[in-house]
Amino acid sequence: MKIVVTSILVDDQAKALAFYHYVLGFEPKHDIAMGQHRWLTLTSPKDPDGVELLLEPDAHPAARTYKAALKHDGIPAASFGVRDIQAEYTRLCKAGVRFTKEPTALGPVTIAVFDDTCGNLIQIAQKH
Repeated sequence: MKIVVTSILVDDQAKALAFYHYVLGFEPKHDIAMGQHRWLTLTSPKDPDGVELLLEPDAHPAARTYKAALKHDGIPAASFGVRDIQAEYTRLCKAGVRFTKEPTALGPVTIAVFDDTCGNLIQIAQKH
């Protein structure tokens, strides 16, 4: 068994696609109309056949409550690995990304947390 798709709940799929593609740098993989929503996935440009990130609508009321609770408590909805966290932090800051936690060393990793503009906190992490 392996992970093929993982999802992140977003409040607006078009806005999320713009952020995750143009700001974070993920590549669109699938964009399939499904009524008022889409099956919208992206992958890492370094692993286009790897795990797909599904930008899933938060249309269900429980999804919105869950997202709000995580964000209120400062808990990231996802974590993405980076090779050089300081360079990535600088790049994203220049792109206007708002960080809630600057790069912080925590034993074997350094993490930073930002707001994805779609209702989530996202963590980036560099292993040492």
